[in-house]
Amino acid sequence: MSQPLDPKGAGASRTGGTPKSAPESDSALERLRNLFGGGGQTPGPPRPGSGDEDDEEDDGMLRMSFLEHLEELRTRIIRILLGVAVALGVSLTFCDPLWKIVVKPAKAALLANGYQPTLAQHSPMEAFNIIWFQLPLVCSIFLASPWVVYQVWAFISPGLYKREKRWAVPFVLGTAGLFILGGLFGYFVAFRYGLTFLLGIGVGKDIVTYISITEYFDMFVNVILGVGVVFELPVLIFFLILLRIVSPAFLVRHSRYAILIIFIIAAVVTPTPDIFNMTLFALPMLVLYYLGVFLGYLFVLHREGRRFPWENVLKVTVLILLVAGAVLYIAITRHMLKVVPHWPYLTR
Repeated sequence: MSQPLDPKGAGASRTGGTPKSAPESDSALERLRNLFGGGGQTPGPPRPGSGDEDDEEDDGMLRMSFLEHLEELRTRIIRILLGVAVALGVSLTFCDPLWKIVVKPAKAALLANGYQPTLAQHSPMEAFNIIWFQLPLVCSIFLASPWVVYQVWAFISPGLYKREKRWAVPFVLGTAGLFILGGLFGYFVAFRYGLTFLLGIGVGKDIVTYISITEYFDMFVNVILGVGVVFELPVLIFFLILLRIVSPAFLVRHSRYAILIIFIIAAVVTPTPDIFNMTLFALPMLVLYYLGVFLGYLFVLHREGRRFPWENVLKVTVLILLVAGAVLYIAITRHMLKVVPHWPYLTR
């Protein structure tokens, strides 16, 4: 049965195993933090009454044995599977509408290149496996993602302090929301442009386009899930800063390496070899990288008792929007331009 952790036993592991030497473990963690610039400044003297607060926070932590951890892990895995099963049942009732959504980019890409908007079925069971098994399973992963993330948080939360448990709602909403947002970006932007480019390579070269359901769906899943996972970058960066492994200053100082790595990842994930589609992948990843750094910076300010100058940022943002609106108004009224829903968005 779980019991409160004794503050005097803080050097022991939270799993209830053999305690490690405190100087040994602290020095190893400190070396890791210093390696990536996350050590930060030396903490100041404790606030008055902070000892009592720490005692209360320690009382909120639970100490569990190894077998109790395994039992808790088993419970969470069962709940995750039940949640995915419920989402799978819901998805099975919408297989036909879901397939029409999935095949829509293929039809658009085929029509854009002058081909017949149809896919090929190689075997009698191919359509059944894709439409009635794999498609609902992929859809259930997205539907159940908030539940899955919550169960992961519920598994690690007993070993957290009270102040750390306050991040439960932002963690669940942020992680699941970014995963779903990444899937939507992959569907509406990355996959559509990539597929149109790939099918256009054979136009005018006496090539007959013959796309099977399995090949198309495998590519669809790889892009959608891959982009969804990549969109978790801000969460990863935030937790690295939260654990003091890296610092915002370190990430900004070495951002050139991050940009290089992001473009390499984009080149691997992108279904096409051209620079345009690779940039379509890389730009959102760059925005997510700096978003994660900014959120981590806000957390560091909060941890150090400082405030971000939101008022000044709001004033500058409003000023920029006003200038942009004035330029757009002059372009439309004086130069007879009109707004169009594609690049370059302004034309005569």
